[in-house]
Order: sequence, then C-alpha cells, then structure tokens
Amino acid sequence: MDHPIFLSLVVTVRNQSALLEELIGSLCARIGRMAQDYELIIIDNASEDNSVAMLKRLTEEQGLPNLQVYALTKEVDADTASWVGLENALGDYVAIIDPLVDDVEFLPSMLSRAVEGADVVFACNRQKPPQSLSYRMASAAFDLLYKSFHGIHLSKDAPKFRVINKKIINFILQHPQPAVAYRYLPATAGFIKANLEYSAAPRSNVTKRLGESIDRGIRLLVSTTRAPMRIVTSLSLFGALASLLYSIYVVLVGLLKENVAPGWVSLSLQQSGMFFLISGVLLVLGEYILHMASLSNEGPPYHVTQEFTSVKMSRREKLNIEEVDGRVG
Repeated sequence: MDHPIFLSLVVTVRNQSALLEELIGSLCARIGRMAQDYELIIIDNASEDNSVAMLKRLTEEQGLPNLQVYALTKEVDADTASWVGLENALGDYVAIIDPLVDDVEFLPSMLSRAVEGADVVFACNRQKPPQSLSYRMASAAFDLLYKSFHGIHLSKDAPKFRVINKKIINFILQHPQPAVAYRYLPATAGFIKANLEYSAAPRSNVTKRLGESIDRGIRLLVSTTRAPMRIVTSLSLFGALASLLYSIYVVLVGLLKENVAPGWVSLSLQQSGMFFLISGVLLVLGEYILHMASLSNEGPPYHVTQEFTSVKMSRREKLNIEEVDGRVG
C-alpha cells in the first residue's frame, strides 16, 4: 500500500555492525512500498564497534538512498535516542521502531489508521523478547505504580512502537523535557489515538536484564508525576499532626496522673516537639519542591489539535469588492 505521505522512520542501533547492512537495506526496501516518499533516520547510540564507519559507507554515493545518520557521543537511554530522531524528522508522519523487537510488516496497518485521522497509533506485540524473572516482576510493579500515579498502563497503552504525526512532535517540543515527555505525553495529552495489537516473534534473543532499566523507570516515575513527592508531603503532615496530638496527650497525663516517672513529661515533650519541627520543615520543603517541579516540568498551556473553518465566511464576501463605473459594488 503506497500512502501519499512523507514518512520518517526512526531506528536506534548500538553495536550491531554485523546486522546493519542487511537490516537497513531490508527496512529501505519495505518502507519504500509503504509511502510515496520516506527518510530512514538511524541513531547510533555511541556504538563501540565499527557501526559508525559502516553507516557512513551506506550514505555514500553507492550506498542506500534517503538515509539520515546521527551518531551520539555517549550512550543514552532508548527514549532519549529516539527523540534525537524525532526532533530531526521532516516527515508528515514519524514511525519509531526497534527492528529486532517490532514487526515492520505491521507498519502499513498503523499508517492506515494514522492517515484515517489518528494522531498517534500505538502497536503492542503480544510476543515479548526474553526477559529475566526479576525484570518481569519489576516491570509489573512499575506498570502498577505508574498506572496508579498517572492513569495509564505504560507498556500497553503507550508502547514504544508507534506512529505519530508532525503536530504531536511540535506539541512535545514545547515541553521543557521533551525527551522524557515523548514516552508518555502522546497517550495522555488528549490526542486522537489508536491502540493496535499484533503477534510476531521478535528477532532479538538477548535477555532483558533489570539493572539496565532501573534508572529509566525511576526517572519516569519521578519526572512525569507529582505522586511520589505528594506521598512525602502527606507523610510529613501526618507526622506533624501525630506529634502535636502526642504532645497534648503528654500534657494531659502530666496534669491528671499522679504516679508519673520523673522527667517523663519533659523528655516526651522535647521528643515530640523536635519531631513536629522536623516534620514541619519536611512538609514546607516538599511543597516547595513540588512547586518548583511544576514550574520546570509543566507542559504548554494549550495546543490546538485540529482547526476547521467554514467554507462560507461573511468577512470574505465583504472583501470581494469591485469598483464598477466609479461605483463600489
């Protein structure tokens, strides 16, 4: 199916020099049949083999057409690497794909939904690459926490395999942290979205490990929602109130009880007072951090997702004025 669009395909690679030529050649051949025009954007995520030299050779005169290569100086997480490609994409629609995990043959179905009017199309593969037990358990816990904090199941509602149109990229560019916002914002910003499912065996046989994903998961939890800090401030408020109530209890015991151990009242008041002071400081500090985070992480105040104009406009009719024989008519 040849859609009358300009398609940008973003692919991130790292240390895959043995597969690059076959992989990129296959992608070029396939997407050339999907869109009227295309570009293939390759992000080399600081490869330590000869991937960059091979990519450079593929862009030469005898190489492959429509390639854009960006080689990073240091390794970054997958979302940041993908955003490098999105930020430099020129297409009407941009597809983000991991060719070792996602099935490029499903891309025409995604493009059809996008051309029909969906701003973002997500595709979830029911078959997953090998994952360690610890990775699966941590991933399930992360998805549960993220859904309770943010309202979406990130791996199901906003998988990495997606097709988005240019206006979403323009919207994310207004965010102070676009490389982080790109992961979740298309699913939560109110755009027209479609979630598709397919089943295809991933080509990758490398087992995903827990350690490589911990930092990215914590960053997503902390930077995309205020819930963790809100929990801290709530606990601080609870601690301050509990200390105040305990102080009242100590005073009442000292006034109403006769057999009170010497020094118990003063020691208890001292401890509860210090705990109240610490809880109050943490509460104020937490609220201040929340305020500063809202200023730095807040997205654009509004974004026009669609615009429609009446075919018949009275002001246009008034502008069609001609002068006939010295008269205006």
